[in-house]
Amino acid sequence: MTVILRPLSTSELLDRTFFLYRKHFLLFTGIIAVPQLFVLALQLLNAVLGLRVFPMATVVTSILLTLISVLLLFISHAAVVAAVSQVHLERAATIGGSFAAIKGRIVPILGIMFLIGLAIGVAFLFLIIPGILLGLAWSLAIPVTVLEGTGLSDTTTRSSFLTKGDRGRIFVIYFLFVVLTYLVIIMVTFALVLPIGLLGLHDPQTMLTWQNVLSSIANFLSTSLVGALLTIALSLIYFDERVRKEGFDLQLMMATVDSPSPATPLPPLQAG
Repeated sequence: MTVILRPLSTSELLDRTFFLYRKHFLLFTGIIAVPQLFVLALQLLNAVLGLRVFPMATVVTSILLTLISVLLLFISHAAVVAAVSQVHLERAATIGGSFAAIKGRIVPILGIMFLIGLAIGVAFLFLIIPGILLGLAWSLAIPVTVLEGTGLSDTTTRSSFLTKGDRGRIFVIYFLFVVLTYLVIIMVTFALVLPIGLLGLHDPQTMLTWQNVLSSIANFLSTSLVGALLTIALSLIYFDERVRKEGFDLQLMMATVDSPSPATPLPPLQAG
């Protein structure tokens, strides 16, 4: 099937994001959930055994588990980008194939995402407005890194180029999905953790154990359910900006005509 791309409005980008998410729900939730299952298992083990056997070590292990969870989320987001690059262009995608697509660059991707996140975090900490502007300029860093194989400097430069002139729209989309994500997290956490008070537990340690167990499950469920949405949207914005600024739709059409195989790679980049 020939893929037809065109510039999308903000509402069309949102609609396309939810369309791909619904159509490939198991794909995207699976990409987020599979690595987080490992984290969930460690969190449950820590919640059940840590408070009873090593109370003081629980804080340390919780910090380590949070770090592991974030790193695995970075990897999952990179795999989501790889999946979107396939399904958006009407190609087949699988959970395993999405992770396989990035396995050769996991360390560079993690390094770039960590450094960019650190820079934006520091900018937010000291200068809120410049931090927001920097975050918007580098908002396409994950798609650029994954799909173009760039290093840190080229990634930030490329993202800044692609987002130029459209950062207001990106801010609106970013804000909507962040709000949606936190609403889901709050609702799931509230639904699971609230019943603890109805269990009639009188032992503080037992109550805390149950609270940690249910909080870990709630975090896993909410992250799996909505964790991919913002990354899907940013990946679609990446393609949309390439259509607008580089005629990516024409490049893709020519590449499809020259080689109609579904495995046709993305057309080479134009200097920007």
